[in-house]
Amino acid sequence: MKFKKLAGLAIAGLLALAVTSVNADALRVGVEGAYPPFSWKEADGSLKGFDIDFAHEVCKRLDRECVLIEQEWDGMIPALLARKFDTIIASMSITEERKKKVDFTVKYYNTPAKLVAKKNPGFEGTAAGLDGKRLGVQRATTHQCSAEKLYPGAELVLYATQDEVWQDLGSGRLDAQLSDSLQAYEGFLVLDVGQGFDFLGGALDDVECQGVGAGFAVRKEDSELRDALSKAIGDIRADGTYKVINDQYFGVDIYGG
Repeated sequence: MKFKKLAGLAIAGLLALAVTSVNADALRVGVEGAYPPFSWKEADGSLKGFDIDFAHEVCKRLDRECVLIEQEWDGMIPALLARKFDTIIASMSITEERKKKVDFTVKYYNTPAKLVAKKNPGFEGTAAGLDGKRLGVQRATTHQCSAEKLYPGAELVLYATQDEVWQDLGSGRLDAQLSDSLQAYEGFLVLDVGQGFDFLGGALDDVECQGVGAGFAVRKEDSELRDALSKAIGDIRADGTYKVINDQYFGVDIYGG
């Protein structure tokens, strides 16, 4: 009996070693899956979107298997630091505050933030105009940072996902919301639920909160991975592959200036 148990443990150990060797070179990528058109989940559970396609292309350039791991947004950086995955590809803005905890690659796109409200709402997209108004933002984002800084008199309503923000704006439970302008356009304004809504004011000029574009986040000790990812981003941009992926989702070049 004891021999059988030992033999079974030995076999299990060999199997585990074999699995480890097969998957040792996989790149584990943290994604949100709830931020269309950058990432979303289909009914069959498959992940789609610009971030997802870009992740797969980067993995191909690094000759590594791409393992996508879903993570709620406000737990992204803690999960990276806890080694749940190796990098984050989730439209995460490169900000000085985040750089205190993690490192970033070069940007892979940069689009501005804007307010969205009903057309002709009767108030302006200013600190005075939003005073006392219910302003929705996704929690733990650069948009929460900007909302707290620029609209201190607004009643800030925080949500776990951007989809929840759109639901409450569309149903009238919010007066306005603040998010990425491209995500707002593609993920709400052009849809049936977004009819009757529009951007409120221009793009925010708030580099302190909004950062300098979205990048891949890695742990600070993983400088070799960071540099490899940055090179892959540059190569994808240079050889025209970026435009192919971009044009599947957007009518403009989202790389930014």
